[in-house]
Amino acid sequence: MPLPDTMFCAQQINIPPQLPDILKDFTKAAIRTQPKDLLPWSAAYFNALSKGQRLPVKDRLETNASHKTDTGLSPGLLKTLHKQLSPCETCSKEDLQKKWKGLCLPVDQLEDLLLLGSFDSDIDWMEFFALCCGALGGTLLSSLTFACEILTEDEEGGAARIPFDTFVKLYTYLAHLDEDMSQDHIDKFLSSLQAQVELQCGMIKPLDFSHWEDMDSTPTYLSNFTRETSRAD
Repeated sequence: MPLPDTMFCAQQINIPPQLPDILKDFTKAAIRTQPKDLLPWSAAYFNALSKGQRLPVKDRLETNASHKTDTGLSPGLLKTLHKQLSPCETCSKEDLQKKWKGLCLPVDQLEDLLLLGSFDSDIDWMEFFALCCGALGGTLLSSLTFACEILTEDEEGGAARIPFDTFVKLYTYLAHLDEDMSQDHIDKFLSSLQAQVELQCGMIKPLDFSHWEDMDSTPTYLSNFTRETSRAD
């Protein structure tokens, strides 16, 4: 219904009946997500809503915000990005930048991650996701633990199992970025997990690899990334 050229009274304003529910959902989403800047997040929210796309909204409110202080990321924000961008194996740099800004994440950090991964215009999402887990965790063990907790279909607080094939892709990518990690070491580590994975129907959980001592050291590429992030802050 077209609007009249001139408004003479409030009765001429047509309010869609679904508007109260839309605003209610928006308010709940804002409370759950806690965006740093409400205006650009709101624009991203309603833009995605109008196009039927995945909304820039966390599953739940994160009470522990310690992960945000150093990296800008949190597990909840990374999980939201994953839901937005993982349906395709690759995403464009333009789309990633748009989704990143929509969640009010630091642009400098995105550029650092893109540089670290030497990404071109088309980005392998799971490789970029692995780097984000590295930014959250700081060590290989913590990075892969975050990956399991974000990707798992187990209930919160559960075993955090993920398919071993997914784990291999994430671990291999991060390990190859570490100049001190040999291919023989990578193969030995993955081989050591096979028996337990077979008992778990092709799944792996953090408890299966947390006993490896060298997993808890900080790789060179993450050390450099941390220093760059600290200087930027």
